[in-house]
Formats: sequence, structure tokens, C-alpha cells
Amino acid sequence: MALVNIAQPDLTLLLDLDGVIRRATSSQSVGEDGVAAWVGRPWTDTVEGIAGDKVRRMVEDARRSGVSAFRQINQRFPSGRELPMEFTTVRLGGRDGMIAVGRNLQAVSELQSRLIAAQQAREQDYWKLRAVETRYRLLFDATHEAVLVLTVEGLRVVEANPEALRTLGFTPGWEFTREVAPADMEAFRAMLVRVREHGRTPGIIVHLGPNRTPWVTRATLMVSEPGPVFLLQLAPTMPAQPDAVRADPVPVDTLLERLPDGFVAIDPDGTIRRANGAFLNLVQVGAEGTVVGQSLGRWLGMPGADLSALLAGVQRHRMVRLFATRIQGELGLETEVEVAAAGNTDIRPRVLGVVIRDIGRRVPSGLDDMNQAEPPLASTIAAMSGKVGRTPLLQLVREATSAVERHYIEEALELAAGNRTAAAELLGLSRQSLYVKLNRYAMDGASLAAAAEQGD
Repeated sequence: MALVNIAQPDLTLLLDLDGVIRRATSSQSVGEDGVAAWVGRPWTDTVEGIAGDKVRRMVEDARRSGVSAFRQINQRFPSGRELPMEFTTVRLGGRDGMIAVGRNLQAVSELQSRLIAAQQAREQDYWKLRAVETRYRLLFDATHEAVLVLTVEGLRVVEANPEALRTLGFTPGWEFTREVAPADMEAFRAMLVRVREHGRTPGIIVHLGPNRTPWVTRATLMVSEPGPVFLLQLAPTMPAQPDAVRADPVPVDTLLERLPDGFVAIDPDGTIRRANGAFLNLVQVGAEGTVVGQSLGRWLGMPGADLSALLAGVQRHRMVRLFATRIQGELGLETEVEVAAAGNTDIRPRVLGVVIRDIGRRVPSGLDDMNQAEPPLASTIAAMSGKVGRTPLLQLVREATSAVERHYIEEALELAAGNRTAAAELLGLSRQSLYVKLNRYAMDGASLAAAAEQGD
């Protein structure tokens, strides 16, 4: 036994090679004094159930290889008490038998129970926090007041509810102080200083935007990560009055909502400020607040490229008609659409109206419609029909392919306002491949020069 040095075991059993207990001692931490009654009994008789199989495997492993793996069993003491213990068995050499050393796992079991209880409490706290966040988001989106969350440093917009986006056009990242009238700037900053000292203050009148519209502005300091933020509530100084001149105003909002075609109002950078129900159906979302503040390019067929071409077309021609693309829904539905767009002014519009028509179910009307829609391409193909019988089929197919390819390259360059990089993205080509095709079809003359002036 001197060869085995185990530091402070809770239970030590000296066994013969058959697993019969020859000596048993326990430490004070176990608190059992009657273990001497086990002497002369097999170790398997002191445990119950599957623990007996584990004991037999430990005895066999120690007898065969000299030491057994650690195994956890419920050890039943003469007093009837059971404790979870972890044992290992070591052979002493020759005919000296074996020694089984056990460690009390009751403290570990209690710690595990406490850990499970703490995890359950944490899970409950997490779902409570989720419920609070959900209620906050519902109130934030549903309130009729414009609500903004601003950073303390820089006063940039972190969040804006749909009402703020619709009435003020403030999107995340916008610097709020750029919209405050210079005459109100000192009073506004003084209000924020009082908010940082007292948490909240009474509202003041602040004039915002290019029209210097008066708004009742209230601020509250909120704790957030990575730092505190200001919660700004903006309300008009007086409720909107009905138009005294027009006794029966046109219900534009109702008409837009009832349109069978999708309609969105976007900023010059493509951020959605208003959307009707038909557009929500196309993108497969249930509420307008889900899309307000998002980029329209998120749902177009080629994200970024299609939106850039659309905005460039409005900037260049003041409006866009029959812009063909696809809408990618949130649930995976892809819809073929035609887009028309125009700004509220011809020069630097602040808002663009976009009408999106579903053409996925439109029945093709044959060659006559193609002749009316695309006369150059249709006339070229019609001219090839006269070569049948005089020109090999392979050459006819090659000429038709070249005509169609040239036509769509020209259309892509026009949609991209001459920007060859954007045109290559619209066509699904690399920039180098587009240059090769431009040279092949001798399009590096006037059309390419015009493209270079407008594009890159």
C-alpha cells in the first residue's frame, strides 16, 4: 500500500483479486463510521442496480491492466445512505490484491443542480427581456409621433420609427443638427445638457428642415450599449387643419393603398419612406414598418446594379418607363416586374415615386408586339428571313445571335447611363468581356464615346 499515494480519499477499500472487501476506511467528510461491516463481503453487494456492473468492470480492468478508468456510482452505506461517488481501482502487485479509492461527488452534484437552476433563471430572464423588447418595438413602430434615437456624441440618428421616416425623412446615420434651424441650435443644445443632468426635461419648439417647420421636441436620456443615447419625441405644434379651399380633398393615401400595382416613395439614395400593400405583397412582408428605412435594391433582381441603373435613369431623363427587372421576395418568390419612376422635381428631387407592375402573368402576344416594342431588332430578324435557302442555317443562327446580343448591350448601356461597369453587371458579364463584345460589334465609335462621357 505504500506504493499508492492518494491525497485525502473520501472512501478507501482494500480488495482481494476477487473483489471481496478486506479493509474499508472513510474520511470525516463522508461522516460514515460503520463501513467496517463491509469486511468479508463482495464490493458488488454494497451497491445496487447498474452500479454492480460498473464495479465488476473496474475490478476486471484493474486485475487485467493494473488500473481501471474512473467511474461514477451510487455507493450505499450500512446506514442506508447513498452518495454519488467516483472510483478508480488499482492493482497492488502480486497477490496483495487491489485498492479502490472513491471521491464524494455530492458537492459536485449540488453545484450541478445550482447551475441548472441558474441556467433556467437566466433563460426566463432572457425571454422576459425579449418580451420587453418586442413591446418596445411595437410601440416604437406604431406611435403616431416621430421618434428618433440619437447618439450622445455627434447626435447622429441610430434608429427612426416609420412616422419619422415618413414625415421627416431622417434615416439612420443622418446628422440631426443639420436639420435644426440656426436660431434654435443654442436652445436645443442647452436642452440636451439639462437632459444629461436630470434624465429628461420639458419640451421646446425646434424648427426643422428646409421649410423650418416647428416641432415640439422632448428628449430623454436612455442607457444603451455601447453608451447612452437620446430618445427624441417630435410632435407638430398643431394638428393638421383641413384645406379650407377644397371642401372635398382627394384621398391620395387611400388611392395609393388600393392600387393593384406596387408603389414606393424613396429617397435619392434608394431608401424606402412609404410603401403600399401591393408592394408588401410582392416582397412578401406583412407590415410597412418592415420595409421603411430599407434600401429598395434589397429586393430588386440584381441588388445594387438594378437600383443604380434606375436612379441614374431618373437623374438623366427625369423619369424611367418600362424598366424590366425582378423582385426577390423574403420567402423566395421571384416576380418579373416593370418599373416606372419619377422625382418630385426635375432637378435634385428629394423624393422619388416608383410604380412596380407584376408582368409575370402577362401572356406573350407574339411577333406583332415585338415589332411595336423593338422595331430595330424585329426588322433585323425579319430581314434574315429572306436569306433562308440561300444562307446556311449555322450562319443565320450566328447572325441572329449577334443582332440580339448587340441590341441588349446597347439597351444595358442606355439603362446604365453609359456606365460600362454598371452595364456589365446588368448583363452578368465581366468588364473585360463587355469590352471584347464592344470591339467585336464595332461599338467603340460614337456610342462608346457617348458612354465614356456619361460613365467612367
